[in-house]
Amino acid sequence: MLEQRFDYAKEERKIFEAWNSAQCFVPCINPDAEPYSIVIPPPNVTGVLHMGHALNTTLQDVLVRFERMRGRKVLWQVGTDHAGIATQMVVERNLAKSGGNESRSSLGREEFVKRVWEWRHKSGGEIVNQLKRLGSSCDWSREKFTMGDDGADSDQMIKAVKKVFVELYKQGLIYRAKRLVNWDTHFRTAISDLEVVNEDVKGHMWHFKYPLVDGETYTYIERDEMGQVTCKEERDYISIATTRPETMLGDGAVAVHPEDERYKPIVGKLCEIPVGPKEHRRQIPIITDPYPDPNFGSGAVKITGAHDFNDYQVAKRGNIPMYSLMDNQGSMRSDGQPYAETAMIARKIARGEEDWDEVFVTSLNLVPDEYRGLDRFEARKRITNDITAEGLAVMMDKDDQSIPLVENKIISQPVGDRSGSVIEPMLKDQWFVDAKTLAKPAIQTVKEGKTTFVPENWTKTYFNWLEDIQPWCISRQLWWGHRIPAWFGPNLCDLKNKQGDPFASPEIFVGEEVAESESEIESYFHEKFGKTVRFFEEASEARLFWENNQRDSDPLPVYRDPDVLDTWFSSALWPFSTQGWPEETEDLKTFYPTRVLVTAFDIIFFWVARMMMMGLHFTKQVPFKQVYIHALVLDANGHKMSKSKGNALDPLELIDQYGADALRFSLTAMAAQGRNIRLSTKRIEGCRNFSTKLWNAAIYCQKHKCVFDNTPLTQEAIKSNVNLWIVNELVATAAIISDAIENYKFNEASDAIYKFIWNIFCDWYLELIKPIFSGEDKEKKIETQQVAGWVVKETLKLLHPFMPFVTEALWQRLTNSEQKEENFLMLQDWNNFDGVSKSAEAVAELEWVIEAISVIRSYRAELGVAQSVSIPATLVDTENNYSESWLNYADAFRRLAKIDTPSIANEAPKGSLSAVAGSATIALQVGGLVDLGAAEKRLEKEINKLNKNLNSFNTKLNDQNFLSRAPTEVVEENRKRVSETTERLYKLESALTAIKGI
Repeated sequence: MLEQRFDYAKEERKIFEAWNSAQCFVPCINPDAEPYSIVIPPPNVTGVLHMGHALNTTLQDVLVRFERMRGRKVLWQVGTDHAGIATQMVVERNLAKSGGNESRSSLGREEFVKRVWEWRHKSGGEIVNQLKRLGSSCDWSREKFTMGDDGADSDQMIKAVKKVFVELYKQGLIYRAKRLVNWDTHFRTAISDLEVVNEDVKGHMWHFKYPLVDGETYTYIERDEMGQVTCKEERDYISIATTRPETMLGDGAVAVHPEDERYKPIVGKLCEIPVGPKEHRRQIPIITDPYPDPNFGSGAVKITGAHDFNDYQVAKRGNIPMYSLMDNQGSMRSDGQPYAETAMIARKIARGEEDWDEVFVTSLNLVPDEYRGLDRFEARKRITNDITAEGLAVMMDKDDQSIPLVENKIISQPVGDRSGSVIEPMLKDQWFVDAKTLAKPAIQTVKEGKTTFVPENWTKTYFNWLEDIQPWCISRQLWWGHRIPAWFGPNLCDLKNKQGDPFASPEIFVGEEVAESESEIESYFHEKFGKTVRFFEEASEARLFWENNQRDSDPLPVYRDPDVLDTWFSSALWPFSTQGWPEETEDLKTFYPTRVLVTAFDIIFFWVARMMMMGLHFTKQVPFKQVYIHALVLDANGHKMSKSKGNALDPLELIDQYGADALRFSLTAMAAQGRNIRLSTKRIEGCRNFSTKLWNAAIYCQKHKCVFDNTPLTQEAIKSNVNLWIVNELVATAAIISDAIENYKFNEASDAIYKFIWNIFCDWYLELIKPIFSGEDKEKKIETQQVAGWVVKETLKLLHPFMPFVTEALWQRLTNSEQKEENFLMLQDWNNFDGVSKSAEAVAELEWVIEAISVIRSYRAELGVAQSVSIPATLVDTENNYSESWLNYADAFRRLAKIDTPSIANEAPKGSLSAVAGSATIALQVGGLVDLGAAEKRLEKEINKLNKNLNSFNTKLNDQNFLSRAPTEVVEENRKRVSETTERLYKLESALTAIKGI
């Protein structure tokens, strides 16, 4: 017999281990089965399960369990991402906490990477075990890691990454260049635009004067919209405004708009940067460019190409030199020649007296000696104070005194999403992917419908990003990750480099396959320069060797690129690299392309688009045929969950408290397309009660000896309308669920199975068959025992994808199954009701009985009739002959509607209240049971209140401002309230009309 309750804390782990041990998650071996594959978005190896993971994983599990039961050859590919920055950060923190003197730098690269691997094998991947707590039916025997099993070069996952890099390099789609990147001064690495968070912070806008060179002056004129002169004065300067005064040291020009009349007299002139020793003040040209906005600030913009993304584009267009000011830690540079020498060189470049190239100008340190080595923010304070002290700040009048013009304003400040440090745009030698070229087929494929987005509106987001995509910076200055397969040697072809730094623009070698073979590298340099090679691990060692030996000597110093690849580079290969690519494996042929990708909107750019680009380029096929974008999980008030706010719900704690099934069902029940989920513990508790309701129903059926064996159920053997009806309801529900899952309408599928179990099966069917179980008709009882048992079994199948643990437990107990692969519920066939036809007569009868009972209950509730009081009721039926049903279900009417023995008459008794069910009238004789006058007043009061509420809801929904500004879930909540209020009003008005008719 079933226990009184399902002990989820005890049973869930046991059930999962039984599934896993029996290899239930491994794809079936049936060669004729249609493949169905999904790749899990690989969570970071450092990660812990959060509510977004819980939703994402649950939705995928619903899909794969559903398709597995439909006989598909299902693979849910699982694995984790090595998470370059995050993992390196964790291990470095652990070293710091250990209390010793060990650090990344003291250990050196090889030993540090070894420590990371030790951490990964010992503590990394805990999230994998947490995913299992949810019941994730991934094929755990195929678990992959983006860095391979042990980081060995022979590992297939590493081979895949290297092959992609080498081939793209040979095709010219990967290249090395000096470009502006987002530099994280905490981790000392480049990061992508997508890893930068722009925060609004309180900042300042300083206004400074850039004096014109050689005593130049001009007439500065401002005019109003009518062309009238509002300001006219002689100036010997041009004013600029900046939020980052420390970057003035690297200015290459001042730009004004070509049509800005105020500055036309001085375009082409030189001005001085108002900082540094006076005798060595740098001079820069005043140029024109479309970028400056004449109506913003002074209309003049300083151009610091090496430290601002907009300025970088202006500098590129205008061939303006870009001077680098900071080191990797965000301090002002302290290397190179004294400022007096570099400033003189820069002055000659500005005057056109000296040729220059990018490599040369970026090597110049134009930070005045007194600011060298200062933190950038300390340098900002010193520079603003020094300029102001010299009288070169633009002044304003305030409170009868002249003060520097400094605006207090909110500025958008870029910070690293992991480090939290202010990001500094820096000009760096990095590796880039020509994303624009790779994006073209990824765009076209979606336009042709070969891959579709659900909901469809996310297609626009995908297009917007890809159509304006920038080069993808793929190199990271970290030690943990896929080492870039490239080697550098001194550039002997460039005669200029022979006189200067041969490693400033080095010779690059990228090998044919893995770029690891020293013989390949030696052959390359020997063929090109006729020299042998000596290998160094670090650039500094190679440079030192070069400087200590004759420059044309043999051997040549060659060193390995120290950088690693962006984590998203390897995860972009995930759908095909996990299936054995670059080898043509059977798994690759079978499970690629995948069927659907389930993910959140925030990694459409990070991951979805990049998988599309790489998949199409290297396999000539889309990596997935559909992309389902799920919503966010918010707290009960619609706020984003945050540990710092204290409103985050921990999935593991919820599983401990309510069970995995309750959490899963809560998430799927609320996973409507395009609508965020407002999750509360009350909702999860309700779903736990739902599983308890099912468990109790199973106990009831077992108690009454319902049949749970494999006896087939034929519709011809069913004689009772109540049994025909429940079978039809089950068939209809199964169709709704199948269609909803196929179309990723998880909430509709959950709603259908919930209503069937709670309302139709438990609240109605079990109540309606009670007289059969207690009656004397053995044939009818046997039929009902078979039907009820069969319905329970088929219902467990329908619910299984959503609540796998409680359904599996019930299946095993009710069917007395041994825990063998063929007996598990998760491997049973999905419901196939092709031979079941709708019994219209049975459905019509039971629908009327249920409607009649519901109407009587509604009137009782609205009139305030006590549950202990039975109401005399008469069926007035002269046309549609409901009499037989009225009498056949007399026991149900007595028990469920609380009426006296049902009677039949041609006319309603005097003083009775008429309730309508279908086309029949049921006369309820309530005159002596309730105070009709008081009931009438109460109903009128409630109706007036509901009408006011309804008007309020409709006013909002008719307001276009509300519809355009309010979150989707708020609009939907108001629509739901309109529907509920309208339904409630109908019931109350019907009751009021009935009372008045007495």
